[in-house]
Parts: sequence; structure tokens; C-alpha cells
Amino acid sequence: MLFSFLYLLFFTGNTEGVILSFRLEFPDRSFCYCLSLSSQISATNVVQKDAEFDVTYNDTVTSENQTIYAFNHTVSRNKTEGVRVTVDVLLNASESPILFVVRQKQAVLSFQVPLILRGLYQRKYPYNHIGRTLCQPPTVVASETQYFYVDVSTLSSLGTHYQLRVSRVESFTLQTNKKFSFTASPSQPQYFKYVFPEGEDTVIVKVTSDMNFPCSVMSIQDIQCPVYDLDNNVAFIGMYQTITKKGAITVQRKDFPLNSFYVVVVVKTEDEACGGPLRYYPLRPDELIDAGNRTKILDVIVSPAIKTEVYVMGMLFCLGIFLSFYVLTLMVACVHNKRVLKLLLYPVALISFDLIFQPGKTPASPYEYGSFADNGSTLSSEAITDSATSTDNNYGYLERSLDSAGRSRQESLSSVEEDDYDTLDDIDSDKNIVRTKKYLCVSDLVVNVTGNQDICYYNFLCAHPLGALSSFNNILSNVGYVMLGLLFLLIVLKRDITHNRALVRNDINALECGIPKHFGLFYAMGTALMMEGLLSACYHVCPNYTNFQFDTSFMYMIAGLCMLKLYQKRHPDINASAYTAYACLAGVIFFSVLGVVFGKGNMVFWIVFSVIHILATLLLSTQLYYMGRWRLDSGVLRRVVYIVYTDSIRQCSGPMYIDRMVLLVLGNIVNWSLAAYGLIKRPNDFASYLLAIAICNLLLYFAFYIIMKLRSGERIKYLALVIILFTAVVWGFALYFFFQGLSTWQKTPAESRDHNRDCILLSFFDDHDIWHFLSSIAMFGSFLVLLTMDDDLDTVQRDKIYVF
Repeated sequence: MLFSFLYLLFFTGNTEGVILSFRLEFPDRSFCYCLSLSSQISATNVVQKDAEFDVTYNDTVTSENQTIYAFNHTVSRNKTEGVRVTVDVLLNASESPILFVVRQKQAVLSFQVPLILRGLYQRKYPYNHIGRTLCQPPTVVASETQYFYVDVSTLSSLGTHYQLRVSRVESFTLQTNKKFSFTASPSQPQYFKYVFPEGEDTVIVKVTSDMNFPCSVMSIQDIQCPVYDLDNNVAFIGMYQTITKKGAITVQRKDFPLNSFYVVVVVKTEDEACGGPLRYYPLRPDELIDAGNRTKILDVIVSPAIKTEVYVMGMLFCLGIFLSFYVLTLMVACVHNKRVLKLLLYPVALISFDLIFQPGKTPASPYEYGSFADNGSTLSSEAITDSATSTDNNYGYLERSLDSAGRSRQESLSSVEEDDYDTLDDIDSDKNIVRTKKYLCVSDLVVNVTGNQDICYYNFLCAHPLGALSSFNNILSNVGYVMLGLLFLLIVLKRDITHNRALVRNDINALECGIPKHFGLFYAMGTALMMEGLLSACYHVCPNYTNFQFDTSFMYMIAGLCMLKLYQKRHPDINASAYTAYACLAGVIFFSVLGVVFGKGNMVFWIVFSVIHILATLLLSTQLYYMGRWRLDSGVLRRVVYIVYTDSIRQCSGPMYIDRMVLLVLGNIVNWSLAAYGLIKRPNDFASYLLAIAICNLLLYFAFYIIMKLRSGERIKYLALVIILFTAVVWGFALYFFFQGLSTWQKTPAESRDHNRDCILLSFFDDHDIWHFLSSIAMFGSFLVLLTMDDDLDTVQRDKIYVF
């Protein structure tokens, strides 16, 4: 009815003071369009011409005449051809533009020349050369002749010269796996039709270009009229994404009732959406800006997506990899149990041999193996070496007399068990005395975790959807964290049960030997690994800048728990309480959120954070160096000045704890360097920066622990050594795939897609999926290292185990 009314107004000339208003309703939005018709449009001379395809018509239009070009063409149901209208206005007609109206069956297309396209901040860009493809309504008969008309009119009383050409688009329908090249610009958008072939349910539409700019938009729209193919309306319906050099959208047949869709490519009027420069602001609101040459050459190719079998293979591959770790763990446990059974029989014979053939031998005192007296005396390096040599014998504890082996727990020099707390105040003063010893042993200590595809930063060239998930493969690959986290919990549970049984039967090794067994942090680490998998999967539902915290939160937790566990091994009495530990981790996550919200280029935030980072490093260094025996009160500065004066000025004496001092100096150098880097560079990815701080400190402390363990004459068992080497290799490969950078939300979505790459494993997984696989294995191996690297001390008296 609307178009009949328009036709009546045009051809009767009765348009005095008429204003026509109509509203178009869409599911998410509504728009009101008003068309004003004045008496000036009333044409005294209307000329209709029979026109032909591929003929250029040069003509002039004024307010006194109107030209109608009549076209007809044959439309076949089995063959789709595009029809394209191209218009050129040779003179500047911005004061009184020419209106072109294309009337066809079930559709009307209208545009003015020059075409004014608006950019950011309402900048206006005029275009005198226009090219538009006509919408092709489907036909129900095998073949029919369709008519369409091009009406040309203007309000200008002066003649305006124009050129009109209507041509057929022979390659309007895209073919599977066949690349097609074309040219587009803001005033000459392009779109093509694709029909799903039989047996094909999912395809990937890829648009590529050798040119970064101008910025463009690729859209997938249903077969309907009108087609939204301008910069100001391309985002109204369908799926779309901005592109520079690469773009890819996975399309499923179930989303398109006609088993076909349009691939629409529009070049934007400005490049800011793709990370390009911001154009200058116009001096006047009505100023027109020369857009320059914004023609772009692009290629489009539609290729089949993976089949269901590939999904199945991918899932089986994931399960197979991580179930193999369960099988391997079971095999190792079986071998270990057989070995333990042999060991249980061998000591009986050994004890009998000692009693029969060496009845007069006096067992060695623990102090003969290099322990230290309570007065702080130290041993020579030879004594330490002798001590280390004596502990190499796994059966050394059998050399003690039966009377010594039967000593009560209260009389032992070992650490008090976890449930034996000294609640008296003098425990602190005793600690102050013990802490002043140059060398410490564990026995000296008391034991006290929308259609807009620019929103999500996927690797679109390897994003396989499943149901509501746009990139199922990135989510599936996180299963390793969950499965290996669960396996680690089972291993810890087995060790916990074994240790408790040994305590119940008063096993001498469990009571008096080895690092005190506390499994609480191990349980927390296994749970954190599982949660890392779940939250990483949540992040990969729609990866972007704001929800990256999901992926990093438990990374902070894991790093913190690992550092706590490393420290707890040799310092069970001054380990942070659960409240303190998790309050600190909560503070880290809080700063991560602040960094995401305020960190981008905010100098004040970076200054505050760097100051807090440096102060926290100094406080922690003091805590570690003095083994917790210092106080943060009003007299701390006076004590610091006194120590500096007495130890550095009055006499040049070296630090009492050399090893700890080396660690802390290195740690402060690393942390101060990281703080300076953050303050100078102010990286956009604050979450990763914060994670880098945690990982650097963890690796530094872990290296220190291993070095000090070897320096103290301890050894690493073969199983632990194999796990360390295996984990280091896996970490190396994992980091290689992590730094491939298939996408990055630090750039615009279009720039991020330039990093997209095809799948490299089973046509289903990309580099980041392999990072998930390898990093989950590496983290599992790292946890096993923490769990097993002190197994060599399980038969060593605690008064022979050094604290560092």
C-alpha cells in the first residue's frame, strides 16, 4: 500500500504539503522514517523508456522532468542471477541530490546521489559513484519474466547530468571451495548468494584481502528483502564481523529456512573500528569530508565445515590422552606396591643379621650425623658431607638400637605433630632463640587456596560450534585440567590414607622421619586445577577483555598455593594461616579487577600498584629472611637503622643467612624490574602482567629450593627426577603454543582476526587447544614434583633435615 501511495503521489502531481510518516518494527529495534514530499517534486514531464541491460544511459534530470527506465528479465527457479545498478553523477549536486528509486516485485530500493554516509561523530562523506545489487525475490514457478523500473528525479531546477547502467552479475551464486574475487567500497557494497548443497549442514565463509585498510564488514543474512548492505545498516540483522585481512563465520543450515543465505561485504566509511587512525573533526556540522579512495579487493570462499565424525574423534582423543594418565598412575602404583612388599621382607633379615653377627655394635647417635646442638654450634663441611652420605642408605634407620627406635614421640627430636600445639606464650620466645641459629632443622620448628561477532575473540578459522557454543573445541580442550586435577586429588588421598595408617601403627618413619606430612594445601591445589579448567571453559564461551578474569583467577590461586606449599615444606610452624593466605589471594584478584577496569593507561593506578608491589616485596623479604621473627610496629624503622649501623657502618659483616640473602636479593631485583616495567609500559593486559609476577616469583623460589636441596646433600629420587625433566619439557612445548597468539583482545576484533589460523590437530584443535592440553599436563606434573621431590627424606631423621 505504501508504494501504491508513492506512485500516486508521483504521477498525479498532487503533493502539496504532504508529509508521509511510517514506522518499521524489528525484533530488537524500531525505526521511524519520514518522507517529505513538496510541490516542487511535481513533474510536468514524465518520460518512460524501455531500457536494456549492459547499456550506459547518459541523461539530465531537473525538477521539471522525471525519467523512468523500464527493464525486464527472465528469472529461473534453478538459476540465480544478480542485477546491479550503477550510477554516476558527474557534477557536484550536494545542494539538490538526485533520487533514484528502483521498483521491483516485492521490493523497492531507493538512494540519493551524492550518497551521504556518516561516520564517527556524525562526519559526512559524500559519494558520487554508486553501485547497488538488487534484491532477488524467490520465484515459485520454473521460469517467469519480471519487470522492474528505475525512477530518476530531483528538486534542482538546474539540469544535473548522470549516467545509469544496469548489468547482470553472472557470478552471483558462490560455489563450494571455489574462490571468488571482487571489489567493494563504501558506496559500492557487494553481496552474493550461497545455497547449501545436499548433505552439507555447516560451512565456513572466509573473506580475505591483501589490504589492511580500508576497514570492512562481512555479514551473513537470510534470503529476504531488503538486504542491509550499507555501513549504517549492515549490523541490523544476521551475523557480522569487522575485518581487515581475514574474516571467517561458521554458518549452519538449521539457521536458514530457505537453505541459503547472502554473504554481504561492506567497506566502512572510517577505519576506527579496525584500529585505524581517527579522522579530523569537521569545522562545521554540515561540512562534507572527502573520503578518498576506499576501494578494497577481497576474496570470498565457502568451504565445508567438519563432519560429526571429527567431533567424535576430538572428544575421544581428549578422553584418551587424559585417561592414559590414570592408567599410567595405576601401573606405577602397582610397581611401587610390589617394591614395598619386598622392602618389608628385607629389613627383617637385615635386623636379624645385625643382631646375630654384630651383637656388640653400639648404634650411632643422631648427633654423629651432623645435627646441631641447641646452643647454636655448627658443623664443618666434612660433617655435613658425612651426614648426607649416611642418609643415602634407605635402611639407615635400622642401624639404631631397638631401644632408640622405641623412644616415645614426646622424647623425639622431631617436629611436634599437627595436633600437638603449644599454646603457652613462651613458645614465641623459644622461637626467637631457635631462629637465631645459623642453620635450622625441621626438628627445631613447631607446626602451626549476539550476532555481533566482534564481541568474542575466537580463532574463527578453527571455531567449531556445538549447540549454543560457538567454539566447542576451545571448551572441550579444558577437560584435561578437570581430569588431571581429579587424578591429583586421588593420588594425594592415597598418600594421606597411607600416612595416617602408618601413624596409627606407630611407624617410626612416619613419626620421626621426613618432611612433616600435611596434605591440606595439596587438596587445595588439585581443586584449584579443576576449577581452572571450569573457569577457562567459561572464558572460552566468549573470550574478551572483561571476562579474562575467569581464566586468570585460579591461575593466581594455583601460583599462590604452590608458593605456600614450597614454603610450608621447611617452615611448617610459620606458614600463613588459611585466613591470611586466602585474604592475600583475594587481594590479588581484587587488584586484577581494578587493573581491568582502571589499568589502561591510568598513570595514577600504576603508580599506586607499583608502590604497593615494592612495599609488599620488602615486607615479604623481611619475613623470609628473619623466619617470621620480626615485628611491624612503630619501632621498626629504629631497628632497621640500628642494624644498618651495626652491621654495615660500624663493622662490615656479611649477612648471617647467605643463601636466604641471595634468594631475596634476586627476588627484589626481579620484582623491582617488573614494577618498573609496569610503570613505564603500562601494559593493557594487566591480568597477564599480574600473573607474570606470580609465576616469576614461583619459579625463582622453586629454583632456589632445588638448589638448596642439592647443596644440603639431599638427593632427588629417580621418579621425582623423571617427573621434573618431563614437566620441564612439556612446559617448554606448552609455552611455544601459548605464544602463537591466535587472537588477542588487546587489539580490535578485526586486528585480532588477522592472527587467526586453521586447525592443526585432527582438523578440530588449534594451537591454543594444544596449549590447554600441554599446560594441564605440565601443571599436573608440577604438582607431582611438589608432592614427590622430598620423598628421599622419608627415612631421614628430622634433626638432619635442613631448613632453607
